[in-house]
Amino acid sequence: MDGEGCFYVGFSKRPDLPGYWQVLTEFHLSQNLSGINVLEAFRRRLGCGYLKPNHPGSQRDRSWILIVKDRKDLKLKLIPFFVENPLRTVKYKDFLVFKEVIELIEKQEHLNAAGFRKIVDLVFSLHRTTKKKYSKEEITSGTSETICQIPI
Repeated sequence: MDGEGCFYVGFSKRPDLPGYWQVLTEFHLSQNLSGINVLEAFRRRLGCGYLKPNHPGSQRDRSWILIVKDRKDLKLKLIPFFVENPLRTVKYKDFLVFKEVIELIEKQEHLNAAGFRKIVDLVFSLHRTTKKKYSKEEITSGTSETICQIPI
């Protein structure tokens, strides 16, 4: 999990939503083709998710990825797994933030300005050297009282 896994929380610009932003939550775990059996065993253990080639058009990258997107599966299957089997790596903090974001969404806090800002603050508290598409300021500027209608 440490090198090849990701608890992903992202933001997608959605002009069709009242607050223009959607909160995306996913779990990813990848392995080289020789480790696809590990991904399949983990998928069976969780009872959710799907496998697909990580970069299907690439001639060099033959890795596969397990993806869990369904929020109900994230809440009821994935999070309890990592609570029962805690990470002992730097990704533990990522997991805690991911878990808190899922809990805030479950309480529909992402639909109000304060809850949405809390989610953004949590995500940006993880200091990663990534090329984020949107800055924290861009995501939080102009947030209204009702942020967005996201199916839970």
